[in-house]
Amino acid sequence: MSGHTNARSLYRDRDVIPVQRALISVSDKTGLVELANALAAAGVEIISTGSTAATIRAAGHDVTDVSAVTGFPESLDGRVKTLHPSVHAGILADLRLEAHENQLADLSIAPFQLVVVNLYPFVETVESGAEPADVIEQIDIGGPALVRASAKNHANVAIAVDPEDYPEIIAAVAAGGSTLRLRQKLASLAFEHTANYDLSVSAWFTENVYDQWQDDTEALGEEILDAFDAIVGAEDPEADALFPATLAIEATRATVLRYGENSHQAAALYLGEGGQGIAQAVQLHGKEMSYNNYVDADAAVRAAFDFAEPAVAIIKHANPCGIAVANPKAPDAIASAHHRAHDCDPVSAFGGVIAANRVVTLGMAETVSQIFTEVLVAPGFEPAAFELLSAKKNIRLLELPADYRRSSLELRQISGGLLVQETDTFDALDTSEWRLVSGPEVDAATRADLEFAWKACRAVKSNAILLAHAGASVGVGMGQVNRVDSCHLAVSRAGERAEGAVAASDAFFPFADGLEVLLEAGVSAVVQPGGSVRDEEVIAAATAAGVSMYFTGERHFFH
Repeated sequence: MSGHTNARSLYRDRDVIPVQRALISVSDKTGLVELANALAAAGVEIISTGSTAATIRAAGHDVTDVSAVTGFPESLDGRVKTLHPSVHAGILADLRLEAHENQLADLSIAPFQLVVVNLYPFVETVESGAEPADVIEQIDIGGPALVRASAKNHANVAIAVDPEDYPEIIAAVAAGGSTLRLRQKLASLAFEHTANYDLSVSAWFTENVYDQWQDDTEALGEEILDAFDAIVGAEDPEADALFPATLAIEATRATVLRYGENSHQAAALYLGEGGQGIAQAVQLHGKEMSYNNYVDADAAVRAAFDFAEPAVAIIKHANPCGIAVANPKAPDAIASAHHRAHDCDPVSAFGGVIAANRVVTLGMAETVSQIFTEVLVAPGFEPAAFELLSAKKNIRLLELPADYRRSSLELRQISGGLLVQETDTFDALDTSEWRLVSGPEVDAATRADLEFAWKACRAVKSNAILLAHAGASVGVGMGQVNRVDSCHLAVSRAGERAEGAVAASDAFFPFADGLEVLLEAGVSAVVQPGGSVRDEEVIAAATAAGVSMYFTGERHFFH
């Protein structure tokens, strides 16, 4: 506080800073001559470096080399030129403070009011396929330091990092100086510029330098690798390589939503760099999407796209109330899949979110149009289907990106950090690894139902039990705090359809009691991971009932 009591009224009471001295050092020369023309016409002293100075001189303007300011020549092939107190003191001095002004005078350092810098073309060099040594030379050091210093001291200095901002700078200089509002805007753009630049460098190092280190380490042989693991404590080198020491996340705000999960929570949608998921879907019709709409739509797409066959998933509060597939050769297969998914739990499907992994046909649209539906998301819509559905003002129609895909990693925020894991997928479901532990081998149709149920069960919140018949869910028990309750819920929802259905459990049965609920309801076969200390008790119950049960050896929790 004491420093600010000595602030000069000239800077404290007006926000316009006349530009008397400018530092310019740019890799991208776009608009440079026009900027130099304007600055020279306004009598601004220009200090510059290397090729930038040469370009300004060639345009007929006086320019002072930065080495004349620092008293130190540009050295080490240009790696060192602006990293000097005579430069950075002139940028960082807060001239609202009399003490800073006096120190500059004592040091014979003149302040800058404008800094124009853009960074070495790192991204362009990477994209050109350049060798690593050439890429590393394009990692700018002095440039980001100048940008960040100027942006920090935006109370006194205007910083321009993009030629598109030059016209505004030129207009400000001609009008008598930069305003505080302009300097704040430019500072924000500058910090964004350096942040994106650092993310690009970090990503390149992770993909190239770290991966090359891993390859070289493996080449040393297993003995040396084991010794290294013993030192750093890496139990799984492959997993260790998957997760870099520093995780860079880049996302751009797409829109501010009406509210979040509840009406008193603010919310926004951000688009992940390179993403091709539900966030990038194009809304073709309906009211704007809500936070909960996006959550449910993502869950629905996740469930539907687990299947190669035409599939439809209906979601309510992030849980399936119906999933079904159809024979690709069947007439209007996607309409059939939707009809059968809806039949699983028509009551819960009211006001639900639907995802289809095929183009929505008129046949499917005719059924959907008769049911109150919040969102329908699909790879596309037949013209007649879109015309019919868009007549319903309350349904939101979303078209997925043509190359829809899930990220290979999933992130979840926790207090103070993030959890990151590989995405749980069924890209290569190999049921040949399943182990029959009770009853006879099932026929092909039952096997297909078990495979369907196992995939569909993954989309259900744990503890998860799913009953299925003929490629469609008939009863779902989800999100219960014990597996017995999930079994009761699945059987209750299925009713008479539980008789002869197959059952899938996302994790093992810790006791036989949950399985016994299913057996009493008449399920014909069960698939589960196995692995309980009481597996033998569970197997005995299935054997006594004459029911076939398979162990997969893996679980699919979904919290």
